[in-house]
Amino acid sequence: MYFLKKMANSTACRHMLAMGILGMLAAMSGCASLIPPAVNAGDSASDLVAKRGHPTHRYRDGNEEIYEYMQGPWGQRTYMARLDATGRVKSFEQVLTSEKFASIEVGKATKDTVLRTIGAPSDTSYLPLRDLEVWSYPYKESNVWNSLMHVHFDRSGVVQQMMNGPDPRFDPDRRLPFAFGGLR
Repeated sequence: MYFLKKMANSTACRHMLAMGILGMLAAMSGCASLIPPAVNAGDSASDLVAKRGHPTHRYRDGNEEIYEYMQGPWGQRTYMARLDATGRVKSFEQVLTSEKFASIEVGKATKDTVLRTIGAPSDTSYLPLRDLEVWSYPYKESNVWNSLMHVHFDRSGVVQQMMNGPDPRFDPDRRLPFAFGGLR
């Protein structure tokens, strides 16, 4: 007991305690910086860039401009800011959702339509037997399941098919074939 009282009164112990408290405060302020400031309707383009940084892509849609912000450790979120003709934010939303995918019309939508609706793909591939280009989008289906949406385009750039399924990057059988009964 005498030893603990002596330590509590020592200068070194007080410095260690102060450093610990400062370290915890720094860590907590670092967590706050991981959550970017909210983007609000009416913000200017410069406000948007100050809050979210430079967009990953920009698109024109008539007299409006769209700023795309691809995010997430697995690329499962893409935010789109739609700016009106005066350069003010009209809307800011996460677009890799089942609802947005459903708004893409098979047989009608083009690559430009898809870019303005859900942004650039995380990956592209080609199916030579069907002569289709495939754009893939990782997303959280219903905000729960790690999924991939594949948008298939013909040579003229028109959507011919859309398919979704589980994201194989999260399949333990494919990552570790020797575990979980993966060898069959």
